[in-house]
Amino acid sequence: MRINKKYIYIPLAVVVIALVFGAGFFVGKKSVPQSALHDRIFFNKELGKPEVVDFSLFWEALSKLEDEYVDANKIDYQQMLYGAISGMTESLGDDYTVFMKPEKTDSFIQSVSGNDSFEGVGMELGLKSKVLTVVAPIEGTPAYNAGIKAGDKILKIDDKSTEGMQVEEAVNLIRGEKGTQVKLSIIRKNLDQPKEFIVTRDVIQVPVIRWEMEEGNIAYIKIYQFASNLPSKFEDVVSEILKNNASRIVIDLRNNPGGYLEVANEIASWFLPKGAVVVREEFRDGESNEYKSKGYKHLQNFPVTILVNGGSASASEILAGALRDQKGVKLIGEKTFGKGSVQTLEEFSDGSSLKITVAKWFTPNGTSIADEGLKPDIEVELTQEDIDNDRDSQLDKAMEVIKSL
Repeated sequence: MRINKKYIYIPLAVVVIALVFGAGFFVGKKSVPQSALHDRIFFNKELGKPEVVDFSLFWEALSKLEDEYVDANKIDYQQMLYGAISGMTESLGDDYTVFMKPEKTDSFIQSVSGNDSFEGVGMELGLKSKVLTVVAPIEGTPAYNAGIKAGDKILKIDDKSTEGMQVEEAVNLIRGEKGTQVKLSIIRKNLDQPKEFIVTRDVIQVPVIRWEMEEGNIAYIKIYQFASNLPSKFEDVVSEILKNNASRIVIDLRNNPGGYLEVANEIASWFLPKGAVVVREEFRDGESNEYKSKGYKHLQNFPVTILVNGGSASASEILAGALRDQKGVKLIGEKTFGKGSVQTLEEFSDGSSLKITVAKWFTPNGTSIADEGLKPDIEVELTQEDIDNDRDSQLDKAMEVIKSL
């Protein structure tokens, strides 16, 4: 089953020129001493230059830095180029349109491949209203076991303030060698003041899916991320479900930060008839595009309930919204994260990339979840008392509801 990752990952053979104010890129990683600063060479200064913007201020500022900055040997033109591109994306005020350096690009692509492992604490981070926020802790990881929750806002990392910090920098600070510790200062709803979490790093294996049979012929499916290898793994799960004569399904999308839009469409295709709308995209020019079910049929007649919470984002919200709108599936748990936009990844010749918001998406009934999230049909909060007593009141409610269908 081949997935065309049209709007999430589109590698382009683009030469990095004229991206920063039409200036092109700078040759050489480190500058030379002050006496030779003005001997630096610029390529493609005019190629791609916009016609209506006066860039003299940019060149004037660069000249001032070259002439007056005290540590002339620290001027790194490549990093200045990257910083200028980052500044352009930040000026848009969109948390999801970001520039990524080559090493971050590699990490990002690996993270959505479904084959990711790294040393860290195990949680997905994002920016929400410009605040560093935990999208979802990964089940069974140090972050999860320490009690960090979806929606937690990280104020400090090892006493360093996260104000104005980009996700890339935060990830670099939090990841580290197995056995070392990181201190996180966190504020959350119902906390009067920030709480410190000291988390010991470990090797993190990012899971994709697991399932098990529950009493009453109920198949419980936990989807951790909509990675590129999920469709093949889900197909295997479907075969096992049918072999075990399951008659009902509970899908757990809690703390699932999302992934590929096309993968969400693939999973929805097991539950919806062919041609049923899964999600609709709207682009800047007013055009729209509908993703429709491919009609894999095998699970179309199964009663289903879906578990969601504040860590259910992006592709998770697409699947949940589609099945609720098209099948009347009940959402149980807490309001979802609220990521209602689609990004494309454009790679450049040096390995860096731009992740750009290219569309906003809507459920089949036209509901936008941007910022607001999807409200559950049956709201059940997982309390600290539940966690302390190893009790999952949300799952219990989902099982209760599915048995009545």
